[in-house]
Amino acid sequence: MTRRVLTASLAALASLLAFHAAFAEDFDDAKWRDAMVRLTIEARGVKDGHVLAAMRKVPRHEFVPPAQRRLAYSDTPLPIGHDQTISQPYIVAFMTEALKLKPGDKVLEIGTGSGYQAAVLAAITDKVFTIEIVCGLAKEADARLKRLGYKNVTGKCGDGYKGWKEHAPFDAIIVTAAPDHVPKPLVDQLAEGGRLVMPVGRMFQELVRLTKNGAELKKESLLPVRFVPMTGEGTGVPVPE
Repeated sequence: MTRRVLTASLAALASLLAFHAAFAEDFDDAKWRDAMVRLTIEARGVKDGHVLAAMRKVPRHEFVPPAQRRLAYSDTPLPIGHDQTISQPYIVAFMTEALKLKPGDKVLEIGTGSGYQAAVLAAITDKVFTIEIVCGLAKEADARLKRLGYKNVTGKCGDGYKGWKEHAPFDAIIVTAAPDHVPKPLVDQLAEGGRLVMPVGRMFQELVRLTKNGAELKKESLLPVRFVPMTGEGTGVPVPE
C-alpha cells in the first residue's frame, strides 16, 4: 500500500469515527448531512460551493435500503442490491467537483445505481441523463427520483458503454463503474471542452479525468479508487441478474 493510499485510508477512518462520536445519539438527517460534509468532504479538500451545497441537500438515506439507513451518512459505500453499491459520499463529491460543472451544462451519468449521484448532479445543473444496465435498479431509481421531485433527470435501462447518442454532445460525463479501458463512444459524445471523469482498471483502478480539446484528449490521473466493474457488451463482463 502506498503512503498516499494509507494516509487517505487513515483520514477516512478518523473522519468516520469522529462522525459517529458526534452523532451517536442524534439521528436528525439534516445534522447528519452537515456533519458528513464537514468531517468527510470539506476536511479532505473538496471546496466547490455548488458541490458542497448539493451534498448537504440530497437525502442519501432515501437512496439506500431501509436496513442501511443508519449508515447512510457514514463515509462508506453501501450495498443496494443486484451486487451493486452506492459510492461513499467523499468519492461522490470528489468526482462531481472533478467534472467542473457550470450552470446549464448537460451531464451524462453511466451507472445510475440507486440514483444518488444523479440527484447530486441534478442539484447543480438542470440537464442530467443517466443510464443503468441493470433494469431492476433503473426502474427503482426512476421511481425514487420521481418521488423525491427530481424532474430534471432522464434515465433509461441500457448499456452505458455505448453512451446516449441521441442526447449528445455532453458537457460532462461521469462513470460510476470501472472498465479496463476508456469507452470510445463516450469520448465521441463529449462536447468540445467536455470532461469525462471515470475509474479505469481491473485489479488496480485509478480515477481519471479526460478533457476534450479538438482532436486531442488531455488525461489527468486523480486518485486510486475501487469501483464495481463496468458490465456489458463492450467490457466482456456479464451483466448481473
